Amino acid sequence: MPDIWLPIATQHLTNGKHRTYIEGSNVAQVMDGLDKKYPGLKALLCDGNDITPGIAVIIDGEVTNIGMLANLDEKSEVHFLPAIGGG
Repeated sequence: MPDIWLPIATQHLTNGKHRTYIEGSNVAQVMDGLDKKYPGLKALLCDGNDITPGIAVIIDGEVTNIGMLANLDEKSEVHFLPAIGGG
C-alpha cells in the first residue's frame, strides 16, 4: 500500500498524523481513499479534479507534473508539499 505523507496544514483533519497508508494505483485513487479516511482532506489538496495550485506531488523522490493521473505502485512513497513562498 502506498505510504502517504501529509502536510502540516492538513493534520487538523488527521488527528495530528503526518503519515498514513492508502490503497490506490494512482494519485486520484489515493486521494479518494484519503477523503474517506479523513473527510475534508481532498478539499484541502484538490481543486476540482486536479491538485490545488501550489501543492506539489512527489512520488518516490520525483516531482510529478501529471498530478492525479500519476501511477503508483504498492511501495510508492507519496508526499503532498505546499509551495514555499518567498522573495
